[in-house]
Amino acid sequence: MSALQFDVPAIVPADPTSNVADLLAERVAATPDRPLFAVPDGANWRDISASEFEKQVISLAKGFAAAGVQPGEKVAFLARTTYDWTLVDFALFYTGAIMVPIYETSSSTQIEWILSDSGAVACIVESAEHSERLAAVRANLPLVEKVWEMQAGDLDRVSAAGTDITDAEIARRRSIAQASDIATLIYTSGSTGRPKGCVLTHSNFVELSRNSAKALHEVVEVPGASTLLFITTAHVFARFISILNVHAGVKTGHQPDTKQLLPALGSFKPTYLLAVPRVFEKVYNSAEQKAETGGKGKIFRAAAHAAVEHSALLQEGKRIPLGLRLKFRLFDKLVYSKLREAMGGRVVYAVSGSAPLGPRLGHFFHSLGVTILEGYGLTETTAPATVNLAHTSKIGTVGPVLPGVGVRLAEDGEIEVRGVNVFKEYWRNPEATAAAFDGDWFKTGDVGTFDDAGFLTITGRKKELIVTAGGKNVAPAVLEDPIRANPIVGQVVVVGDQKPFIAALITLDPEMLPTWLGNNGLASDMSLADAATNSKVRSEIQAAIDVANGHVSRAESIRKFTILDSEWTEATGHLTPKLSIKRNVIMSDFADEVEELYAAPINTTNISLP
Repeated sequence: MSALQFDVPAIVPADPTSNVADLLAERVAATPDRPLFAVPDGANWRDISASEFEKQVISLAKGFAAAGVQPGEKVAFLARTTYDWTLVDFALFYTGAIMVPIYETSSSTQIEWILSDSGAVACIVESAEHSERLAAVRANLPLVEKVWEMQAGDLDRVSAAGTDITDAEIARRRSIAQASDIATLIYTSGSTGRPKGCVLTHSNFVELSRNSAKALHEVVEVPGASTLLFITTAHVFARFISILNVHAGVKTGHQPDTKQLLPALGSFKPTYLLAVPRVFEKVYNSAEQKAETGGKGKIFRAAAHAAVEHSALLQEGKRIPLGLRLKFRLFDKLVYSKLREAMGGRVVYAVSGSAPLGPRLGHFFHSLGVTILEGYGLTETTAPATVNLAHTSKIGTVGPVLPGVGVRLAEDGEIEVRGVNVFKEYWRNPEATAAAFDGDWFKTGDVGTFDDAGFLTITGRKKELIVTAGGKNVAPAVLEDPIRANPIVGQVVVVGDQKPFIAALITLDPEMLPTWLGNNGLASDMSLADAATNSKVRSEIQAAIDVANGHVSRAESIRKFTILDSEWTEATGHLTPKLSIKRNVIMSDFADEVEELYAAPINTTNISLP
């Protein structure tokens, strides 16, 4: 018996014959001349209409068909987030094939596992460097008959070779798949072991897109709606949004280099954004440090405080005091307007997922005029299961259940999901599939709570709960998220399972650190190793920990920490492609550092906290 459950009926009736290719065909029929994409053109952007996009899709699909790709066969794809990614995606749908996306940062070993386990017969890569990684394991992949490299011009050659394939043949191929058939095979990021292949069906994407478009109509169904994608389309989050945009007619641009994100936002001027919390933290921290450098740090902090206070009072339905209203108007001219302009000046909504955002950032951006619609989902739920809506949202929650979806809480608080978005099974892994379901309910492994209005709050991962030697249950995210918000913190992992107290491993952010060092009278080129032992840096980290400790009881508070002299990145194997920490890998690689934290006992009964 579940503790609490919310089921929301679908708004759009399910169609058992529809597949993802139909979404594009329907968009072209409805608005053939509407700009569906924009691609970089010098300092500007060049629009590509719905009909032009489909023309390119059909041309490439003919090429794949001529190359021997058969309906139902799997084709792997390893590339960055660009226009060509979605072009290939829909071309494979029109071919009748099944795409197996691979993160472009994947190692040769990871590439080999995904290609081997999926049974892919071909692979498309973006660059020569990607080709080299694949070549290193190609001998172990006898099923992979063809490899195409985009930057070598192979896609143009594939399209050129397909001129003998008829339109009728592509129309036949794109119509073969039914709603219940596999649309794509997406491998989990592997934060808890070897990646598992999630079988997502056409109905998962089609029904979720159709219902989400209605639920989020103020975001995606308004005239001139546009977004700039920069998180990887190999991940289900951006993949779903790119398909939703085609269905809803949203103009999409791409920027794979996040270091070029602000200039791209300035020229593209999107109306909504899709991002993970780390991006919002970077925007805030960069603005704060820039203000500090210009001698306006005090003004920025006052503006940020006023922004959070103003938004929180609005959400609670309370009266805004006159003094705060006057401050807000002043800061809107001095600070908020400049940040709005830096994001292109037209952003009204931002969809956030993959990790908790935190109320502070939610309220701050809300005061900028950007409503962050935080949502929750997994690869297994085709991305969103819940999301805050334009007309009903609560900062600090991940929103209500989407139409066509049901969410319930098990007796231990575990979140379980069923509905149009839930995947079919784990590929060639019946044991894992059986373990993941209770009837038709998918067991997410996350723990959460509902409020009376049906807004879900995530409190942590079930498997990541730390139980101290004293028997205290501690959810790491409650401590980690506030610490990670500090500008010089890269990543943080809270430890203490079966230990006498809670402690933390912390890495520094090499991008933000030089500016902070300079602003604090230290050498901006100080190495990570030297910074890790610097007294001012350690005081700053202690201040961040004090803030986090203020959210929990004394028994749950962090008593000791160590700053590592290295980074945790995707390349080092410590972060997933969506920048989530691989806790098990970190605990293994830094076991000595963890033990050292507990080598010298401390008095855990008489510690004063802020």
